Amino acid sequence: MIDRYSLPEMKEIWTDEHRFSLWLKVELAVCEVLWRQGKIPDSDWEDIKQRAGFDVDRIGEIEKEVRHDVIAFLTCVAERVGPSSRFIHMGLTSSDILDTAFSLQIQEAGRIITEKLQRLCRVLWERAERYKRVVMVGRTHGIHAEPITLGLRFLSWYAEAKRNLEEWEKVLEQARYGKLSGAVGTYSHISPEVEKEALESLGLMVEPVSTQIVPRDRYSRVINALAHIGACIERIALNVRLLQRTETRELEEPFRRGQKGSSAMPHKRNPIVCERLCGMARLLRGYAGTVMENIALWDERDISHSSVERVVFPDTFLVADYALEKVLEVIKDINVYPEKMEEDLNLTRGLIFSQSLLLALVNKGVSRESAYRMVQECAMRVWENMNTTLKDQVMTHPGIGEYLSKDEIKEIFSLDRLLERVEEVFERVKKGE
Repeated sequence: MIDRYSLPEMKEIWTDEHRFSLWLKVELAVCEVLWRQGKIPDSDWEDIKQRAGFDVDRIGEIEKEVRHDVIAFLTCVAERVGPSSRFIHMGLTSSDILDTAFSLQIQEAGRIITEKLQRLCRVLWERAERYKRVVMVGRTHGIHAEPITLGLRFLSWYAEAKRNLEEWEKVLEQARYGKLSGAVGTYSHISPEVEKEALESLGLMVEPVSTQIVPRDRYSRVINALAHIGACIERIALNVRLLQRTETRELEEPFRRGQKGSSAMPHKRNPIVCERLCGMARLLRGYAGTVMENIALWDERDISHSSVERVVFPDTFLVADYALEKVLEVIKDINVYPEKMEEDLNLTRGLIFSQSLLLALVNKGVSRESAYRMVQECAMRVWENMNTTLKDQVMTHPGIGEYLSKDEIKEIFSLDRLLERVEEVFERVKKGE
């Protein structure tokens, strides 16, 4: 499913072909610095530049024998370059190439995630503005609470997506580190100057204290940030699912022409995309826990993290890429039913104004306990009798009538008064840009 829908550029980044091309890019960056320092003769550098290359199938053949992917790669490259290949990988260890190239992969994949997060923020903001004044009931514990607007709901999603974008950009920067410091990070066969120049040419920074590897907390933060993005998407998808239930049907994910919802029931319009997104968020959270286990390794390094990363990183980026693309489709084409929102708003026959009534009594000097008791008496009668409203009960309540006039009671049941601060919330979010 993921392969079918993920964008080609994300899939391309995690192919063997691309991974080996990045390994070669790192090796050539080091060779170029060594050449500039006079440690590789001009003729050998020309041979390396002209002939260096690889064949994925050939690397696979060699690896079957040597059982070491970097050695298989270097052997394949050496077959093409010839004698000058002796200068390739000088003073380096496998992880110098693996981790530096891995950082480049993460940056490439990360830019795709960044672009889609930016698009999600734009779409959510546009929907928030469009539906700023569309009133709907707010719910807590699944029960009607007080009125909100659909725009505020979208605005809340936007604010979270924006936080995720900011976090993602910071995490990507924290992962923009490579290392070319040798077998245990002591530069015993290569100089820090070579590392610095080579990494700068690749657009990476120097890991200040490396062992045989770049510390895995950097990469763990990347996957955890993707899990946060997944949780943000899940929150949106779960809310759409809740609001799409038959009894509610205030929002609905797009249902395309020709789409079918059930093999048995032709009437069904199920929130299948949003359900899928909620499931994918679980995958992302699971991977976040897994990469945390990679941080603590034996001494200067063991290899227990490697098998995890070969699965987790391609999968996590592909899942996150797909999830972002799908949630964008949902939000862009979402079905909105304002008439149903209005119907649901009136479903409890005025109970959503109970706090306004409570506070009006308190402001008249009634103790909170007495005010709460009187309002709750009226509210319970409404729950039990479908033929009455909270306003009707309040108008005839002798205790409340002692403190509030009929005109004051009518003013309490005003939607405009409850939502007069909506613009302030939007302005506050704008100022935080």
